[in-house]
Amino acid sequence: MKEAIHIKNMVCNRCIASVLAIFNAENYIVESVELGKVIATKGQKSNFESLNSALAKVGFEIIQNEVDTLIELIKVKLIYKIELGETEDLFKILAEDFGKTETALSKLFSRHEGITLEKYTINLKLEKVKELVQLGQLNFSEIAYSLNYKNSSHLAKQFKSSTGMSMSEYKSLQDWDRKSLDQIV
Repeated sequence: MKEAIHIKNMVCNRCIASVLAIFNAENYIVESVELGKVIATKGQKSNFESLNSALAKVGFEIIQNEVDTLIELIKVKLIYKIELGETEDLFKILAEDFGKTETALSKLFSRHEGITLEKYTINLKLEKVKELVQLGQLNFSEIAYSLNYKNSSHLAKQFKSSTGMSMSEYKSLQDWDRKSLDQIV
């Protein structure tokens, strides 16, 4: 029987490939894999505990309750939207997508994660800024515009407040300090 299995800490295409390989190795018949979710059927020799253990070895976790699933889906949606540069009205879109008010989502997220949804989103954006600075394809104003900041000075203040350095100082570093998306809090 086909089932949706929600996976915590999937944040990129490499995660999708890793999870798919694990499901295949554990004899699951996979219909689809996307960030945070696998649709699969157990094969004859499949074992849920073995699957869970194999996933845990590489930093993934099967989510087994509704609240954890919702939180992970919120994180995945934010990562997608920021990656695509679709950051306008994020909280309104999340509320519509999940059938809850912005306030309800924010309170649930804060209680569960120990950080506000707004602060988490800012932290995601700042990691995206670091990536874009490293790539060197956009200037600071273009980076600010691509992430829907009102202006580059607003982004610059937020960046300095969070990292303790200006974007120019960050750009000149030899050892860039970036967090993986599953480690952002």
